[in-house]
Amino acid sequence: MNVDAPLGDFGDVLFYSALAVYILAMLLHAVEHGMLRRVASAEAVPAAVPAAVGAGGGDEPGTTTVVPDDPAAGDDAAGDDPAPAGPRTRDGRPPRPASERFGRMGVSLTVLGLGLHIAMLVVRGVAADRPPWGNMYEFVAAVTLVGVLAWLVVLFRRPELRRLGVFVLLPVIVLMMLGGTVLYTQTAPVVPALHSYWLAIHVTAAVISSGILLFAGVASVLYLLRSVHDSNGRMAWTAKLPGAAVLDRVAYRATAVAFPIWTFAVIAGAIWAEAAWGRYWGWDPKETTAFIAWVVYAGYLHARSTAGWRGRKAAAVNVVGFAVMSFNLFFVNLVVTGLHSYAGVG
Repeated sequence: MNVDAPLGDFGDVLFYSALAVYILAMLLHAVEHGMLRRVASAEAVPAAVPAAVGAGGGDEPGTTTVVPDDPAAGDDAAGDDPAPAGPRTRDGRPPRPASERFGRMGVSLTVLGLGLHIAMLVVRGVAADRPPWGNMYEFVAAVTLVGVLAWLVVLFRRPELRRLGVFVLLPVIVLMMLGGTVLYTQTAPVVPALHSYWLAIHVTAAVISSGILLFAGVASVLYLLRSVHDSNGRMAWTAKLPGAAVLDRVAYRATAVAFPIWTFAVIAGAIWAEAAWGRYWGWDPKETTAFIAWVVYAGYLHARSTAGWRGRKAAAVNVVGFAVMSFNLFFVNLVVTGLHSYAGVG
């Protein structure tokens, strides 16, 4: 294989550029989250009026009902046209809150970072004349790309999940920092054992499933934090996260999408092992940990689909699966000696 070293160096520039853009996007999402908290605290003490006994609102007698100030409400009751409440845009709508503007800028930068991220992998693949996930640096870059893409796809369908931006980008940035420093590898051909079409099949499936499970793991962690706040009022910084039920549903659906792909990756790895080493399964540390992760996620999906294991218990199982995947990616690849040590992938 011919290696284009200057083109590979340009791919590294794209990688670090994507990382810098993600960091800026995360900061904008953090500002959005902080402003949402301040807005909430400023609006948490609106005027309260006594609730009428027997009113149709379902309140208990003697309690108070919080009624937000609405100058237009009195005008409507009197039959007058409501007066505009504050400045309006050209189309007559009220201007977006500052927090939303910061959040939208964060999303825009995330899309820009994703474009640079994709370009990096394309350039790296062309420079090395092979699929661009032949070592740990490239594998981490590909997994984080899929994680960001999974979040943006969900965000397109559920715009209110923009509030997850800072929490999704944080592990992506941490992983990319590790990939660009500790795990960095210059553009080079893969070892002879990886000269197989299974590299594009097995490892691609592992990349896609791992990236989606990264997003699912973050959603489950946030679900546990949000549920703690909902039950005892602590950890007020989680109050502006989407509801616990929404986070639980997002984590479940993402895992349900990723699990069949991870299953295929494990099966494809066994087939490749038979072709390369003459056996389908040898309980190599990488194989064993991948199988343990498969069992954990299978248990999570089964537990999540049964009434007795919804909520925190099921989310905790999903977080364990995420921890096993992280252990498999780093400790098994970098510390434990096995047949996969030369590659750091799949």
